Amino acid sequence: MLFLACGFIALGLGIAGVVLPVLPTTPFVLLAAACFARSSPRFHRWLLHHRTFGPIVSEWERHRAIPYRTKIWAIVLMSATLAASITFFVKPVWLKVALAVFGVAMAIWLYRRPSRDHPPK
Repeated sequence: MLFLACGFIALGLGIAGVVLPVLPTTPFVLLAAACFARSSPRFHRWLLHHRTFGPIVSEWERHRAIPYRTKIWAIVLMSATLAASITFFVKPVWLKVALAVFGVAMAIWLYRRPSRDHPPK
């Protein structure tokens, strides 16, 4: 039951990440898939066959890779959102620095994940 609940929470955060680019969609969807794989074959299958999330989950489960286009799109949206937040909404300098460091770290981590559909440089 705990994995099932965590799966739904992660999926909810992933869906929110589609609308709120500050939240990274892909990691939360992958976490949901891992939780569903341990708790509910039905929901795991549903996620694998989902039109939007299915290809990401399948690519990760089969090859431990994230599609290149998904990676770049996530990095661009996350960077734009963090830049807007830092510029217009966050006042304390320490928080601006923390957000910038977090954004760079997330972008580097995401970019370093393998992609089978784009040759490494």
